[in-house]
Amino acid sequence: MAATKLIAMHQNKGRSVMRCLKDRTDYAMNGEKTDEGKYISSYQCNPELVDLEFAQAKKEYLHKTWRQPKGDVIAYQIRQSFKPGEITPEEANKVGYETGMRFTKGKHAFIVATHVDRAHIHNHIIFNSTNLECDRKFRDFWFSGIALQRLSDIICLEHGFSVIPKVKPSERQRRTKYPERVSMRDVIREDILKCLDQKPADFEELLKLLQAEGYEIKRGKHTAVCGKEQKRFIRFRSLGEDFTEENLKKVIAGEKELPERNEKVPERKEAKPEKRKFDLVVDIQEKMAQGKNGGYVRWAKKYNVKQFAESILFLQQHDIHDKETLDALVDGSSAKYHELMKTIKDAEEKMAANKVIKTHIINYAKTRETYIAYRKSGYSKKFYEAHRDEITLHKAAKEAFSKLPDGKIPKVKDLNEEFARLLSEKKAAYSEYKKIKKRNAGLSDSEAKCGILLCCSAELGHRGRHEKETAAGEVSIRAIIKNDVTPKS
Repeated sequence: MAATKLIAMHQNKGRSVMRCLKDRTDYAMNGEKTDEGKYISSYQCNPELVDLEFAQAKKEYLHKTWRQPKGDVIAYQIRQSFKPGEITPEEANKVGYETGMRFTKGKHAFIVATHVDRAHIHNHIIFNSTNLECDRKFRDFWFSGIALQRLSDIICLEHGFSVIPKVKPSERQRRTKYPERVSMRDVIREDILKCLDQKPADFEELLKLLQAEGYEIKRGKHTAVCGKEQKRFIRFRSLGEDFTEENLKKVIAGEKELPERNEKVPERKEAKPEKRKFDLVVDIQEKMAQGKNGGYVRWAKKYNVKQFAESILFLQQHDIHDKETLDALVDGSSAKYHELMKTIKDAEEKMAANKVIKTHIINYAKTRETYIAYRKSGYSKKFYEAHRDEITLHKAAKEAFSKLPDGKIPKVKDLNEEFARLLSEKKAAYSEYKKIKKRNAGLSDSEAKCGILLCCSAELGHRGRHEKETAAGEVSIRAIIKNDVTPKS
C-alpha cells in the first residue's frame, strides 16, 4: 500500500539553481535517513554530483533551444509512502526505482532515496525537469497526481503489495497513529534525573556527572549542555521550570523533591513484513457474510471458473503437468529475472558513470583557460564571482578525475565506444527481461491458483449441495486438463 504525491520543486528567490538543487538533494540523501546511503539508487546520474549534472543539463537545454523557461520549476519530486510493516527498505527502493522509470519513461535522470527514520518507510524520487537529450522539459499535465497513484498501485500489485482501496469520504478512517518520538530535551531531562539519583554534593558535581555521560558543558550567565547528537547547546532554563539551575540546586540541597519522571516512550521495534495474501479468486463465503446478493454469487462463481481456466490453459501451453514442475519453473524463471535485472542495473550504473566522466572531460576542456586566468589573478574574489559557474565546473571535474582508479583520464572516443557497447547489452537484456517478466506473471498466478485447487480437492467431502457444486466444477476443470478442451467464457 503506497500513498503518492507529485511535487514541483521551485527555485528560491536569491539563490542559484545549483544551490537550490543541492539543498533538496542533500535532504533526500541524508545519511541518517537512508542508513548512511545504503538505500539510494539513481538512473543516468551520479548521486554524489546530481545537483551539478541537473544544472548542467539546464544549461545545455538553453544552449540547444535558446528557449528561456517560463516558470521557475527546476525539478520534480515524487513522495511514495508505504504502510508500516508491509515492506522492507530494499523492496521499497526497488518499487521507487521502477515507479520513477515508468513515470518518466526513462527520459529523465532521477535519484531514489528511501528513508527509514520514520515508522513508515517512504521514498523521495527526484527527477530533473530537463530530459536526457536536453531538448525538452517535463510537462506537468492535468490530473498527473491521479495517473501517478494508478501507476504506483499497478507496480505495488505486480510486486505483491496491497493498494489503498477507494472508499467514500464518510467511510474513511483516521490515519495510522505512530508512536511519539523522544525529543532531545526529554533525553537530557532523563539523564539529569539519573545523575540526581547518584546524590551529587553540589551543582558543580552534577555537571561533572553529566560530562561523564558524554555531555559538553558551557558555563556563563546561563549554563548550557550539548550532547553527542546535538548541534547546539541547550540551556537548563529551557528544559522546564523544574530543571532550572535554581531549582536543581534546591533539589540537591534537599529543599525540593525530585521532578516527576515522564512515562517512557516505548522503543520502536523493527516492523516485520505482513504475510501477503493472494487476491486471485473471489472468496464467495466472505462476500455472502458481507451481505452480497445471489446475483453477485453467480457472477463470482463464473469469475472463479474463468480464472482457473485461464491458468490451466497457461499450464498446457508451457507443458506443465504437476505442481513440482511448476515450482521448479517458477524458481528458475525468478532467478533469471533477478539476474537480468542486475545486468540492466549494472549497465545503467556504468553508463551513468561513463556519461559523468565524459561531461567532466568536456567541462574541463571548456573551462581550462578560465581557470588558468583565475590562478594568474592570484585567486581574486572579484574574478571568482564573475566566473563562478566555470570555476565550479572546473573544480568538480578535477575532483572527479582524482577519484579515477588508475588516475588516467580516458579519451572521449573510448568512452563513446564503451557507452555504445553498454547500451547494446542493456537493450538485449531488457528485451529478454520483458519476456521473462510477462512469463513470471502468468507463472505466479498459475502457481497460486494451482495451490488453491489442491487445497480445495483435499478438503472436499460430503457437506451438502454447495460442496457438490464445487466438486463438479473441479472435475470439469480437470477434464479440461486431460482432454485439452478450451473452456467457454
